[in-house]
Amino acid sequence: MSEVKKNLVRYQDLIIKIREFFYSHKVTEVKTPSLLLSPTTDVYIDSIEVKVNQAICRSAELYLHTSPELEMKRLLSKGSGDIFQICQVYRDNEYGKNNSNEFTMLEFYRIDFDMHHLMENIVDLLAALGKTEAITKISYAQAFFEYGNIDILNSDLKGLKKIANSLGLSSNYDWAEDLQTLLFVHLIEPKIRQIPICFIYDYPKEQAALAKIEGSVAHRFELYLNGVEVANGYQEIQTANEYRDRFNTEIYKREKISKQISLVDEEFLKDIKDGLPNCSGVAIGIERLFSTISL
Repeated sequence: MSEVKKNLVRYQDLIIKIREFFYSHKVTEVKTPSLLLSPTTDVYIDSIEVKVNQAICRSAELYLHTSPELEMKRLLSKGSGDIFQICQVYRDNEYGKNNSNEFTMLEFYRIDFDMHHLMENIVDLLAALGKTEAITKISYAQAFFEYGNIDILNSDLKGLKKIANSLGLSSNYDWAEDLQTLLFVHLIEPKIRQIPICFIYDYPKEQAALAKIEGSVAHRFELYLNGVEVANGYQEIQTANEYRDRFNTEIYKREKISKQISLVDEEFLKDIKDGLPNCSGVAIGIERLFSTISL
């Protein structure tokens, strides 16, 4: 069997095992649209714009989804229950060893799961895929205490700039979250490369994205497999008003750094007017996962 064939079969086996896992847990597989009316508002992710129907005089500008997140949340708000999806997603201005303009994403949501319950569910999924090494769970703040002797949650922008300068790093940033991320990359990521399975959880509230905030932390986590980030999960916010506030904040920040901006997606807010159920969700990069799994 050729190496190409072996890799194709291994990848196929991975997808089969993922689907079998969710089917066995009564999680429903869904398919949502890839072409959307609005681009993402995420500050650090860019949508790819496409023009359609030009030859039939019905020209329209649409956007390839950067994740199925909002479309799946529409389903959650309508009573879908636990759902998962495996799909291609598309992002502009992505390049590098672990980044691509197109990649495969697994995204799933579990009803009445908090962030820690969802992490346990991911551990079960990894075990079903044959990855059974010891699990390390450490909060964002504890990681900075242990690996950098830094009180990251109580360091303001001025303090973060001072820390960055002391390490010979650029401090030319306007927002605390950018410096937090810079310090994480330089101080924390090198320390967790030797850890087979590592969850970092409870990020600073400045990095909340669409996760619930409690005090100074956002109930959000990332999963690293031997130092490779493969998953990003949240304990989800639930009301249309919360989503409106987060979208407006993201749009403001995109405008400040001269990125493509759009209006708040009013149709989405209308569709979730009754709110989302209590749930947590996660996005997992399949190619990154595949590179760390031996089937």
